[in-house]
Amino acid sequence: MLQRWFATSPQLDAAQSAQLALWQALPEADRSAAYDQTRYVVVDVETTGLNLMTDTLISIGAVGVVNSRIVMADSFSVVLQQRESSGRNNILLHGISGSAQRAGEQPADALLAFLAFIGKDPLVAFHVTFDETMIRRAMRQYLGVSFKHPWLDLAYVIPSLFTGLMHTHRVLDDWTAHFDIANFARHNATADALATAQLLLIAMAEARKSDAANFDGLRSLERSYRYASGKT
Repeated sequence: MLQRWFATSPQLDAAQSAQLALWQALPEADRSAAYDQTRYVVVDVETTGLNLMTDTLISIGAVGVVNSRIVMADSFSVVLQQRESSGRNNILLHGISGSAQRAGEQPADALLAFLAFIGKDPLVAFHVTFDETMIRRAMRQYLGVSFKHPWLDLAYVIPSLFTGLMHTHRVLDDWTAHFDIANFARHNATADALATAQLLLIAMAEARKSDAANFDGLRSLERSYRYASGKT
């Protein structure tokens, strides 16, 4: 543990430093803009396990939701190179073979590509804490940056909008099944991001009925549900 806190900063080459600086200089997105004037990025990750402190990031998948529409051409997928393959059971879960893990992108380059893809647009996930923590840890380890970015957690937004289902629908599979959202490859980061993006569209349509017509409005719904359920 001490080794992690006192580890030396990563050494980026000139090109990598320039890429990072370009991203850092981007203006923040307008979170008060209406849905049809914005781009949200829905994110999902695959990892070596579920331990937030010791497991590592294997892949990131992301899909753009632009002006209230999913844009398949606006998608992202990357596998971060692993020094050692994850365990057999883990590989059976996400389907990224040991050879694919070892042949992945250099982590710094993979993360810089992810930053270039998302820009400063708001991020959306289902159960944000896991995705955000794994990405933040990787950003600090490989790029030496503190990744502070606006996130929206659909795991709290959706039940705040469909209160009759809040006690019976908890995981992503519950909600996608309820709304007949197909997932072509469960536990593939991009496929899960696409399914979550479809859930986001449903949330946006329902939220408009309560005048929550922008990202800040959705965040307000999330905070209210967290407070009411004691999950702040």
